[in-house]
Amino acid sequence: MATPSTRAQFKEYCLRSLGKPVIEINVDPDQVEDRIDEALQYFAQYHYDGVEKMYMKYQLTAADITRARGNDSGEVATDVDGSTTATWYQQTNYIPVPSSVMSVIQVFPLTDKQALNMFDVRYQLRLNDLYDFSSTSVIHYEMTMQHLDFIDHILVGETPIRHNQHQNRLYLDADFQTDYVANDWLIIECYRKLDPSTYSDIWDDIFLKKYASQLIKRQWGANLSKFQGVQMLGGVALNGEQLYTQAQEEINKLEEQIQLAYELPPMHMIG
Repeated sequence: MATPSTRAQFKEYCLRSLGKPVIEINVDPDQVEDRIDEALQYFAQYHYDGVEKMYMKYQLTAADITRARGNDSGEVATDVDGSTTATWYQQTNYIPVPSSVMSVIQVFPLTDKQALNMFDVRYQLRLNDLYDFSSTSVIHYEMTMQHLDFIDHILVGETPIRHNQHQNRLYLDADFQTDYVANDWLIIECYRKLDPSTYSDIWDDIFLKKYASQLIKRQWGANLSKFQGVQMLGGVALNGEQLYTQAQEEINKLEEQIQLAYELPPMHMIG
């Protein structure tokens, strides 16, 4: 099928691009599956169409609060020379995130700007200055709100966050004694890998098809290189090294292309 929409169709497309069934592709099915997984991983890591920017909501549970408020547990480790010891603490102020999340940009503050009391300056502004939008300019209101937000940023600040995609944890460097309670909601801005089983159009991406095919071709060359120089019937000699070299050159070109044309700016993926 020229436009694959499933993993099985994608696999057959890659093998046909290398010559199947006219040529026997000397690659084990498990090796093909491994190369496809490798291509998907590289595609999600560097191609802007392999991820999506999204806003994930998470409701804090009582277990999250209890764990975050608990004492850090430490383990004593001895240096190589044995002269000093160091204590490493396992932090507990985290919330779990799905393994598909690659990076976290920010966590929006939990300030409820709707539930205001009459002594709040924003309440007074809306009461006295914005009672009639048709005759009152909102420029002063907007400038005042920006000024208040700046003061809040200076005096209170944003909650520092740390995330690593291999930990599947989002660390919140906040005071869980006062800042959070059970059932609070967090809105997390993040980048998430697209799931090919949900978004089947990924299998028809031109870069992914070329890259996976070359990875399989390189595996084919690596398999045949064991029999370098062996004469087949009719005087044909196996040349796995040439296959491997050709595939590696194409892979290098594709990886250079994706970094120049398809990769998101690095700062967009840092959180």
